[in-house]
Amino acid sequence: MYLKNLQVRQFKSYAEAQFEFSPTINCIVGENGIGKTNLLDAIHFLSMTKSARGISDQLCIKHTQDFFRVQGDFVDTQDRETQITCVFQKGAKKQFLRDDKPYPRLADHIGHFPVVLMDPHDTDLVREGSEERRRFFDGMMSQLDRNFLDQLLRYNRIVQQRNVLLKQFAERGQVDRLHLDSYHAPLVELGESLAKARKEFLEVFLPSFTFHYSKLSDDREDVDIQLESTFEAGGLDAALRAAEPLDLSAQRTSIGIHRDEFDFKINGYSLRKFGSQGQQKSFVVALKLAQFDSLVAAKPRKPLLLLDDIFDKLDDRRIQRLVQMMAEEHFGQVFITDARPERTKKLLKDLKGNIHYISL
Repeated sequence: MYLKNLQVRQFKSYAEAQFEFSPTINCIVGENGIGKTNLLDAIHFLSMTKSARGISDQLCIKHTQDFFRVQGDFVDTQDRETQITCVFQKGAKKQFLRDDKPYPRLADHIGHFPVVLMDPHDTDLVREGSEERRRFFDGMMSQLDRNFLDQLLRYNRIVQQRNVLLKQFAERGQVDRLHLDSYHAPLVELGESLAKARKEFLEVFLPSFTFHYSKLSDDREDVDIQLESTFEAGGLDAALRAAEPLDLSAQRTSIGIHRDEFDFKINGYSLRKFGSQGQQKSFVVALKLAQFDSLVAAKPRKPLLLLDDIFDKLDDRRIQRLVQMMAEEHFGQVFITDARPERTKKLLKDLKGNIHYISL
């Protein structure tokens, strides 16, 4: 699978632009601030229905405008083309269309055109709070498993509704036990199922992750990812009941998979507290490479790989590893951004096949 072309209108810094892409390696070059990252974000939008930056759809509209449109044609392994269109207008619901037919739900699009992004913000996975790490793993699993995504959306909606109810109880000074209990059973059922899915996925994910980390670090450290939960398997029912007094006081749901932590370890210690910058970078690159492998294993096509400004942020060893994997045709379609085209050409000079350069 590859993205054949892309048209953007009123998207971020672009008033209107069209691009044609190579099925293999595409290098987007130009000065800083000219729109290279925004172009990759438009591609991410077509795959994941949202910006990779975690910003609202409204902030993706070009200044002074009131809508944006992103459209592209994907080509599968049988050379069949599929056109994906995203349109967002201020004050209206975002629309996603497949060959001019709207999806009933945005979630129905996730996973059909998988994507992996590496960018300078990836170390936020290490430095920021547990929500960042949950978002990464949930996003990956949502591309792999439609049932997981559906359950996660339902679970998050129930937690949100329960939290609103807890706030209303505090405002009114009284508790409606019957209303509160109506959320209990579905929260337990979905929470147990999602917790099991996360645990099983991590067991499959870890061997690929540790393999890539060992290649990046020359086997100098032992790394691990441990899933820490607020309840034991099969124990969410009792834990949620026991936490009710705390939840009523704090006006939020304190127990559940929305409080899980993916704890990154290096040599048995916290990566965030004790890992060097180089070790943290190796860790997140290995995470993204293992994400790529997981998507390939589950889908009959390789995901798009977006490499945003990584040659400027990674050291020679990590860059050489990525270039080596490109040479071995480990990846499918690759998009690379760089402010220094001469550096990119030097790094990729020994690769076979056509390398398409796009100057902005």
